[in-house]
Amino acid sequence: MEPADATRWDAFVQSCPEATFFHRAGWAEVIERAFGHRTHFLLAEAGGEIQGVLPLAEINSRLFGHSLSALPFCVYGGPAASSPEARNALDLAAQKLAAELRVEHLEYRNRTPFHADWPGKDLYVTFRKEIDPEVEHNMTAIPRKQRAMVRKGIKAGLVSEIDTGTQDFFHAYSSSVHRLGTPVFSRNYFQVLKQVFGGDCEVLTIRLDGRVISSVMNFYFRDEVLPYYGGGTAEARNLAGNDFMYWEVMRRACEKGCRVFDYGRSKLGTGSYDFKKNWGFEPQPLYYEYQLVRGQNVPDHNPLNPKYRLFIKAWQRMPLALANMIGPHIVKNLG
Repeated sequence: MEPADATRWDAFVQSCPEATFFHRAGWAEVIERAFGHRTHFLLAEAGGEIQGVLPLAEINSRLFGHSLSALPFCVYGGPAASSPEARNALDLAAQKLAAELRVEHLEYRNRTPFHADWPGKDLYVTFRKEIDPEVEHNMTAIPRKQRAMVRKGIKAGLVSEIDTGTQDFFHAYSSSVHRLGTPVFSRNYFQVLKQVFGGDCEVLTIRLDGRVISSVMNFYFRDEVLPYYGGGTAEARNLAGNDFMYWEVMRRACEKGCRVFDYGRSKLGTGSYDFKKNWGFEPQPLYYEYQLVRGQNVPDHNPLNPKYRLFIKAWQRMPLALANMIGPHIVKNLG
């Protein structure tokens, strides 16, 4: 993809059923500007018309290895094409590029299987559900116990508003991930996302008497809403701030005419997984497939890995300001 191809690339992504928000051309700019990684966005065309796209980014880290992935920092990826010929051409080009770059592995993050012959991960699932055109029907579709939590937030007097900036969002998000013991993305990353994707990247903030309780960054694609990054302050738990927040995302998306709520990726056996199940969403497997080029094993850089247990405990004890300073230097290489 050359810069002049971006408009027609996005037009193809918009029309291709198997393409996602994470196939959009803007991710090349986001990943290069926010993380400094090299991108390789491949397109297949015939007769001057794009027939398929494959967004790839290369991460070369002393600590976490050398990889080529579609797409780091995104839950979905892999080739998106209008024909088997275009898909295979992109796949072969990616494998050739991986060999030339001498990476340890090539990774596709698929919603459907593509390379059953490659080793994979069964760690992740996604949660997607249709949004009813009637707001109240969506409320009554939430299981009773979870619905009570949403109403608790309403009774507490929580209010939602669209935030033009990312400062309050970052405060809620960084506080939340710090409590989980995981490194935070940089403030700059979220600012770049807003700049690149414009109105399709929206921040919704929950407040009580002007105080930030929780906040979430949502992506909009076709008729879908994807609440992607979110978190709450220490007050959020007692006020059901996160429960109310995701209801407000759903309510507002319904009023906009969205038809799919994509709750995103979660790891099996985590609190995030249980939280989404409690909303009545059913997990759908994700197919993360790896061609081992120079590597011997599928990478395992996730918080459930026992070798990171002590790191997580130490990170939780670290002052928030220090964690926010160090975290971006670590997480940019995790992908």
